[in-house]
Amino acid sequence: MRITQYLASKLKNFSNLPKEYIERSKKQVYWQTPREKNYLPRTVERKRFRYTTNRSWTGQFRQQNMPGTMRRKVFLEPVEDWSFFRGDRIEVLVGKDKGKQGIVTQVIPERNWVIVEGINWHYRRVGAEKEFPGIIIKSESPLNVTKDIRLVDPSDLQGTEFEWRFTEEGEKVRVSLRSGRIIPIPETNNQTHDYKTPKAYIEREKDTPAAVVSEITFQPKLSTFEMDIMEEMGIKEERTPAKSYWY
Repeated sequence: MRITQYLASKLKNFSNLPKEYIERSKKQVYWQTPREKNYLPRTVERKRFRYTTNRSWTGQFRQQNMPGTMRRKVFLEPVEDWSFFRGDRIEVLVGKDKGKQGIVTQVIPERNWVIVEGINWHYRRVGAEKEFPGIIIKSESPLNVTKDIRLVDPSDLQGTEFEWRFTEEGEKVRVSLRSGRIIPIPETNNQTHDYKTPKAYIEREKDTPAAVVSEITFQPKLSTFEMDIMEEMGIKEERTPAKSYWY
């Protein structure tokens, strides 16, 4: 169970995209030594990025972090165990929408932010040009998970504090401190752009079938590669190896 949770943690914050893909998409290398034996591996790359509501794998993020643009670092209060996921029902604690409840639609852990549907919204103008006034759209502003919101207890739909605990089966769950009820992680957190649930996914022509992926094709042995080849080709070794001594 804990191994499954660890593997799932590599995907949970990135819209179900692998963490390696995210790091590769935003990487900016300024200088790198040649891949030769007489060179030590040295890489000069950008370490400081400006994280906003534009996610790390999008073109808008690359435009905000073009090479040569450096912005003031944003200091955050670290969150040891991230506890808010897409689909969670939360209660707002500050601002004009204080006391209202909404559903989390986007999670931005780099800034301790969440976007809640229909909460903390404002109007903004986009696409304005010289002869075109642009379009007014409704946009939700992010909320800080450390001080602006709290989870809603599913038993009575009231805001509550919570903590992480382990069940008898070893599963890590969120538990309401007021009622003791488990607050499950929503199924929406596991949805991707390809399918709503894994069971409902339809295999495409270029997909590797699930039966092929789950098939066990390797059986570990104590024999060497040469022994496997000889066994496959029906070759029997009848020679007696010469004695060798190591001092």
